[in-house]
Amino acid sequence: MSRLTALARGVRPGGRTMAAVVATALTIPLGVGVAVAAAPSSAGGATGAVAPTADQPDLRAGLKGDYFVTTTPDWQLTDANLKATVIDRQIDFGSLTGTFEDLTGRSEQTGARWTGSITPEKSGTYTFYAKGDNGMRLWVDGKQLLDHWVNDWEIEQKSTTITLEAGKSYSFRMDMFQATGGANMHLSWSTDGLEKQVVPASAFSLPEDYDSFPAFGEVDEDGTGLDVTFADEVGGADDLADHVRLTVDGTSWPIDATSASGDVLHADLAAAISRGDDPRFVYDGEGDLTVGGEAVPALNFPVENSSTYRITTPWADDFDKDAPLPEYPRPQLTRDDWQNLNGQWDFAGAEAGDTPADVSYDEKITVPYAVESQLSGIERREDHMFYHRTVEVPEGWDVGDGNRLMLNFGAVDYAATVWVNGTQVGTHEGGYTAFSMDITDALQGTGPQDVVVGVVDTTDGTKQAVGKQTNNPGGIFYTPTSGIWQTVWMEPVPTASVDAVQTTPDIDDGTVALTVKSASASDDATVTAVARDKDGDEVGTVSGAPGEELTLPVPDAHLWSPDDPYLYDVDVTLTDGAASDSVGSYVGMRKIQVTKVNGVNRVQLNNKTTFLMSTLDQGFWPDGLYTPASDEAYKFDIQAHKDLGFNTLRKHIKVEPARFYYHADQMGLMIWQDMPSGWFNDAGVTAQARQTWEAQNHEIIEQHKSVPSIIGWVTFNEGWGEWNLTDTGRIIKSVKAQDPSRLVDGHSGVNCCSSKGDSGQGDMIDYHQYTGPAFPKPDATRAAMDGEHGGFSLSVLGHMWPGGSVNPYGEVTDKASLTKAYVQNTEALVRPAQCYLSGSVYTEISDVEGELNGFYTYDRKVLKMDGDQVRDVNQKVIAAAERTSDDVDPGTPGLKGTGWWNLDEGSGTTAKDSVGGATATAVGNPQWVAGHGGAGSAVKLDGTKDAFATKGPVVDTQNSYSVSAWVQLDKKVNNWATIAAQDDATGNSAFYLQYGNDNGKNVFAFSYEGEPRATYEVDPVGKGWYHVTGVRDSATNTLTLYVNGKQVGQSSVCGGFDPSGPLTIGRGEWHGNPVDYWPGSIDDVRTFDRALSADEVVDVMNGEGAETPDLSVDVTAVGRCVGQNAYVAVRATNTDDVVQGLRLQTPFGSKTMAGVAPGKSASQSFNSRAGSIEGGSVTVTATGTVDGQDVTTDVTADYDAVSCR
Repeated sequence: MSRLTALARGVRPGGRTMAAVVATALTIPLGVGVAVAAAPSSAGGATGAVAPTADQPDLRAGLKGDYFVTTTPDWQLTDANLKATVIDRQIDFGSLTGTFEDLTGRSEQTGARWTGSITPEKSGTYTFYAKGDNGMRLWVDGKQLLDHWVNDWEIEQKSTTITLEAGKSYSFRMDMFQATGGANMHLSWSTDGLEKQVVPASAFSLPEDYDSFPAFGEVDEDGTGLDVTFADEVGGADDLADHVRLTVDGTSWPIDATSASGDVLHADLAAAISRGDDPRFVYDGEGDLTVGGEAVPALNFPVENSSTYRITTPWADDFDKDAPLPEYPRPQLTRDDWQNLNGQWDFAGAEAGDTPADVSYDEKITVPYAVESQLSGIERREDHMFYHRTVEVPEGWDVGDGNRLMLNFGAVDYAATVWVNGTQVGTHEGGYTAFSMDITDALQGTGPQDVVVGVVDTTDGTKQAVGKQTNNPGGIFYTPTSGIWQTVWMEPVPTASVDAVQTTPDIDDGTVALTVKSASASDDATVTAVARDKDGDEVGTVSGAPGEELTLPVPDAHLWSPDDPYLYDVDVTLTDGAASDSVGSYVGMRKIQVTKVNGVNRVQLNNKTTFLMSTLDQGFWPDGLYTPASDEAYKFDIQAHKDLGFNTLRKHIKVEPARFYYHADQMGLMIWQDMPSGWFNDAGVTAQARQTWEAQNHEIIEQHKSVPSIIGWVTFNEGWGEWNLTDTGRIIKSVKAQDPSRLVDGHSGVNCCSSKGDSGQGDMIDYHQYTGPAFPKPDATRAAMDGEHGGFSLSVLGHMWPGGSVNPYGEVTDKASLTKAYVQNTEALVRPAQCYLSGSVYTEISDVEGELNGFYTYDRKVLKMDGDQVRDVNQKVIAAAERTSDDVDPGTPGLKGTGWWNLDEGSGTTAKDSVGGATATAVGNPQWVAGHGGAGSAVKLDGTKDAFATKGPVVDTQNSYSVSAWVQLDKKVNNWATIAAQDDATGNSAFYLQYGNDNGKNVFAFSYEGEPRATYEVDPVGKGWYHVTGVRDSATNTLTLYVNGKQVGQSSVCGGFDPSGPLTIGRGEWHGNPVDYWPGSIDDVRTFDRALSADEVVDVMNGEGAETPDLSVDVTAVGRCVGQNAYVAVRATNTDDVVQGLRLQTPFGSKTMAGVAPGKSASQSFNSRAGSIEGGSVTVTATGTVDGQDVTTDVTADYDAVSCR
């Protein structure tokens, strides 16, 4: 009897029940990669189709999976387009993109068909439910139960019903197509007595006419090894590693080494496979693998996964389930006396309608972790549940004797009811807001007090705010968070106590609007608030009544910003008769606004233009879901943003615990805060459900009004839950009215998905585009931002959530490729950031379940990109925005400019810059000819290789500048010919002043890459000299072209380039190569570091602005004695490169010397004919010719007094 048969008695070693699908394997030609053949009917004497017996596993379990390529518009699955056939366990795929890629060679425009039979264990009238991406059809027993052949996604479809008998097999077929983007598919069923659940693998059997190859595979407990058991002895395993692999949820999982022992093939895996992964064994059929001496055909079949390996964050290593998250949970309202109630609570799952008396607490749960999470210790889905523990009130708290006892919850998802000693003390609805209950009156004596918390969270079952949670995780929606998920604590408070301290800074006035809220205070109560700096020194104080908006002075405020996150402590005391409550808080002095800068709506922080460079941060953790294992994990994520050069994050449809915002406040990171979404646009949703959601949003805002790092609210995302445009606009306006001190991004992704359109409300117009970025333009009232883009993904083996990658936007294979994709994608933001775009959001900071597009892996253990490159490009974008200002640099006044190459040398290989000293050197063999107007000289270029170039940049192409030249064109050009340009690090010129063919028109043009040209149509060939000027105005974002002193063209443009390369005369640069040589003459090239006016362009054309050059001469004068007479000795050295005439003039005579060559000197001693002289000076007049111009320069030198008698 073979080991395969021995293992097939329903129990594996270790006593665990075997799964129904144990061993089947067959592939047909894939059409991609290596083609494989159908399995023969036998191998080593074993029959290909093995009938199950009582002591054998069912080798016929599963479904035949056919995988196709398809095309629009009908997405038909045809035999001609069949690419692969494999065996699948069941239809429960979190991601199919990797599987499609592996089996068909592409991840889009594909499809699948699953056939076989289905056998229920229970008789009844069944309903099937299909949810996926994209369309699907379902047949059972030859009847079509579902037809949704529609290109949409994540919309669950409900079938017509069908009656099925227990133990009876029915024919089964399900089709799906995948258009673009992500791909997933889930099939569930329900009947009376059977709650809706995924159809299990045990219900499916292969088609009767489908041959299978007997084999059973199993991943070992630590996830690093695989054993495949065959029907007979295995051979040829030694050099098999290159021919075998696993695919894990569509991701290829390399095998490092293989070996054989008897009928078992063992493989060492390159990385651990997680519990819950869906591995398949793949053999290409081209190795030496044999079973019973017979060659084994190509195989592709699912294997059992017995791995217990789980991905966890680094902080899980030191996790203390008895005292998790011990920090004080409410940093903006602190008290000294408090007790943390996190840790082990009794737990019971429940049914709808159960009371605490109906359940028994047979389990322990770790609070505050969702019941679905690893860290909770439960890790299963519950809609109804109860928590229980006892607490003891410390004697020193004086509860009942002047103090009250508050029981506080950071958050419970979704509806909570609290009992103390059997007395119901309160209820709360809403999964994202904190709440407190006064439990004083329910206390009994001084001993242990019994606390029970009942929770109802149906997630998908009722219309509530859920964010990305779903009971059917997959695609871009994740495992739900149910129950207590934030810290629980109790604290004593006086009979009159502070409920909240709300602060709103005003940096322009140097004040803080402060309101102290108290429901328990009387009309006679007073509050006092004191602001203190980091040294503890008082900077301002104010007193008044609770509920009154007070003005707390903070003069000469130290402002809060991401670069300098300065916070002031605020001490608040409420006094009401004998009761006194003191609490601690803090405030950051910062201002966020949308205002016009250079006529464009831009976001400003502290009255300075900024760019909100952000990631999408969804706040999920593989071990704790909504709640991390440690407070340090929050700090890690925030610091990760800063290390990568971001200044903002978008907290995506989740609200974090208060300590997250506290760390962002302290460490310096701005936050876009989303409102958690729900599906309020679905049929049957009541007006009450929508009103409840709105009220909860306002509660979220109210609880976070004082957080400095939160700079804006996002009310809707891509239209999720949006029911009509009118109410959308109303809701956005209500949020702005509630908190006018922050920005409101009313509709992130207004261009996308389920959006009802643009309401026109709020402060931002926000587009989404993958991979993007998106480039919306500001309108009359709103700034613009790219609300989501990116999504490039990289799978890191051993650090992935079960289910594989669902990312459809750009899968890469290594860190370098991912970094390159990000940098190139982000570079596109630089110019828009300078001109009109106020923010961008890249998806995302870390992987989340099947989304593998993070900078970090889901477990935060691997940074998937080069952090330095990411930081550099991010900072480049931010810096571009910060250059935007109403205060434009006026540049150098007058018409001298920054560079002037008059090209009057007449010979040689250099052209002197008489203003900036940036000499240009010839390339090729330029000829010297007469200059324009017959004056001086010019250079004549051949149009193929002749040009001049400086050593480095001359023009600051990020700011305003002007460039002009006189030109003659000798012949027609078919493409472009460049008058002047400046090379750039991008490999293309930072600007082009040119003549050429623009869509069939012959034009002079001024332009730079990616922006429209300013042009003027004219034919100048052989028609003499033209004066051409290009003006870039960074204030108006325009390029203006002048020809012969007249404005002839203008274009609106965005941004500029970093000045990095040489100024070139007579050529440009494109893709790193010199191009577009000028065929003709160029003269009198000039540059300016500002935008010239129209009149100034005329003046430049007329030659104004020239300054007489100076001659260089070094003069010394010394008083000395010769005998008893005093002399003045004068030496003048020609330090120029032209011959000079030198006239030496002193109080005691003069002398003229002609023809003093460069480097030579003229000297003379002058006798005073006196015994002493006073100190004085001499003058040397140098004359010479520079660039054809006669030049005279006077230089003086002083001498000291001398006495010789």
